[in-house]
Amino acid sequence: MNFSFLHAADLHLGSPLLGLSVKDPEIARRFASASREAFRSLIDQAISAKVAFAVIAGDIYDGEWKDNTVGLFFNREISRLTREGIPVYVVKGNHDAESVVTKTMPKPEGVTVFGTRKAETHRIEHLKVAVHGWSYEDRATAADFSLRYPAPVPGWFNIGVLHSSCEGKSAHATYAPCTVQELAAHEYQYWALGHIHEHRVLSQNPWMVYPGNLQGRSVRECGAKGAVIVEVRDGEVRTVERVIVDSARWAAIAVDVSSLATDAEIAAAIRREAESATADLGERLLALRITLTGETPLHDHLRAAGGTLRDELQAVLHHIHEDIWFEKLEIRTSAPAVPKRDQLGGLDPVAMLAGLSDDAELRQSAHEIVGALLEKLPQSFAGTPELNDLDILIAEAQSLVVARAMAGKAA
Repeated sequence: MNFSFLHAADLHLGSPLLGLSVKDPEIARRFASASREAFRSLIDQAISAKVAFAVIAGDIYDGEWKDNTVGLFFNREISRLTREGIPVYVVKGNHDAESVVTKTMPKPEGVTVFGTRKAETHRIEHLKVAVHGWSYEDRATAADFSLRYPAPVPGWFNIGVLHSSCEGKSAHATYAPCTVQELAAHEYQYWALGHIHEHRVLSQNPWMVYPGNLQGRSVRECGAKGAVIVEVRDGEVRTVERVIVDSARWAAIAVDVSSLATDAEIAAAIRREAESATADLGERLLALRITLTGETPLHDHLRAAGGTLRDELQAVLHHIHEDIWFEKLEIRTSAPAVPKRDQLGGLDPVAMLAGLSDDAELRQSAHEIVGALLEKLPQSFAGTPELNDLDILIAEAQSLVVARAMAGKAA
């Protein structure tokens, strides 16, 4: 018998996107709806692929519903499958265990949810497929469920659906831990796993697959997200193909600025890295974290620039793609090491410049100069903190003088 089926997990419907601050309300709304858009896309692709059935390996929801909106959304979308004659088999994971999600509503006809007391087997007679699964009753599940899964149905294609920290390979909390060897001993043809949010294939004989979650929720979950469609021919798995459905994506890039001398050079380097990170973005939103590293004379300037630098870089990112937005800008640079006296003819420029910030006459002169400059700029610059903080300006000047002195001596 030849057929294909959908394997998804970790939908986390209702989960917020974490660590994202977007000023534009419309963009914030689009990010907030990302998990729902991803699920709609999954249903679209499953119907288009004409899968015979679908399995969901836990964590449909992110936790207890505030109201019925999330449950109604899931029921409405999953009913699109069942109306097409595509049955759905679900196990509850730690996030949607019976002890966590207490609200219920009638599930659509054609959706089977596995029980919580023991592992169950549901048969798809016309395909000769046996689907084995066990739902979580409590969120904190430390027992190895897999040990008590039933024997395979002889001559049938057997699928084990399990929400588990297999081999402990997870940045998440450990639930229902098991091993590859334990799963293989059941002699099922396919293990549909859930809980780990990265796409992983633990084994191909037999197949043990984590599809990953449908939608990244923070910068800890970067890259493409989706599910898998499994093709079965003559009782054997032939292909396991990823189906990418995320509508918003997360990425993180690090740029070493130690060899860069100006803001323009830094912006150009960021643009190059961002272009590489967004090559396959398509029409998706992207939340991007940028980290600047390296030893640089610009250290104090970069730290002082703050929001101004962020806004300037946001404009650079929009030259690449209209929907790249900052998740965070991290300045992890360091100032150049203090040069030794013998490198500068016995002079110590740091000591010579010490106390400048406490020189009342210097501060008054600096205040007047900055004031004169601000008068020539648009009014919007008057409130810029970086241009009114004399301590920051004097510290930048000191760093620049030391760096220039060191560079000149080295030349």
